[in-house]
Amino acid sequence: MFENKELTDIAELGEFGLIKHLTDNFKIRHETSIKGIGDDAAVLNFGEKEVLISTDLLLEGIHFDLAYVPLMHLGYKAVQVNLSDIYAMNGIATQITVSIGLSSKFPLEAVEEIYKGIELACNKFNIDLIGGDTSASKQGLVISVTSIGYADKKDVTYRNGAEEGDLLCVSGDLGGAYLGLQILEREKLVYLENPNIQPDLEGKDYIIERQLKPEGRRDIVDLLAQMDIKPTSMIDVSDGLASEILHICEQSEKGCNLYEEKIPIDPVTYETARELGLDPTICALSGGEDYELLFTIKQSDYPKLKNDVDISVIGHITDKNSGCKMISKSNVVHTITAQGWTAFKG
Repeated sequence: MFENKELTDIAELGEFGLIKHLTDNFKIRHETSIKGIGDDAAVLNFGEKEVLISTDLLLEGIHFDLAYVPLMHLGYKAVQVNLSDIYAMNGIATQITVSIGLSSKFPLEAVEEIYKGIELACNKFNIDLIGGDTSASKQGLVISVTSIGYADKKDVTYRNGAEEGDLLCVSGDLGGAYLGLQILEREKLVYLENPNIQPDLEGKDYIIERQLKPEGRRDIVDLLAQMDIKPTSMIDVSDGLASEILHICEQSEKGCNLYEEKIPIDPVTYETARELGLDPTICALSGGEDYELLFTIKQSDYPKLKNDVDISVIGHITDKNSGCKMISKSNVVHTITAQGWTAFKG
């Protein structure tokens, strides 16, 4: 990536010089950002709004593989996965802090690439970078992002508000990010066996992008507001549809019926799953990293969104004793179980 270019040792800048170098171009966009980078803490003023804060940690070798993840994409994704948590509260994200741990293998130009991706995300989603930290790391690259946002108190949506009879809805389509990861892992193994072979990614652009450059669904939050729909519960799909459905049902003390035929799966996702010998539905249920929004609405709100092509009604909420069930395309009833990614597994 940096061939034929003289590289800069980060030690030449020092910690504060590095922070200034990387963040000089970031502008403050929001009146709520009273004080950003440059003091011991950021200062925000949200007045009567409910403040929303979330944080995520991304570790090299655990959450991403630099063998096939471009650094700019990594910076962009690190922000997106965090903003998604704010959107999952039916809120608007406005600020982030970014902390980064770097091993000695990273020159300044590599870190600049990461921050270019962060800046792209900030520009696209109207986000202020207001602080963070840097540190040396012996474990490779570490990125921690904290997102801050707001919502009117009446609009904040939790996981525990689903009621019996509510409709279960999801934005976009599912399983693509997982299949994109499988293709990238396959091509990495091919490359390791023979570095002269070029990766075969033809026709897989959509699912590769779903994995490397996911998009937080701020647009769905805006759309629901325009439709005058307040979801009764909401969560983002980071660990797979099954896991997120169970979170909503457990915290709402309800059951659900999910209909397999209603789960939105893109044709490329479906075809790639079959090509790899995988069940497309299982990929959607357990794959994760789609960062779509899963939410419930009152049945009376259905007419408002029934014609929206980017929202699918995939089931409904039942009483707790009925359990969480999926009705297959062949009308067989299965108990929903979470088999998504689990932290700290061996």
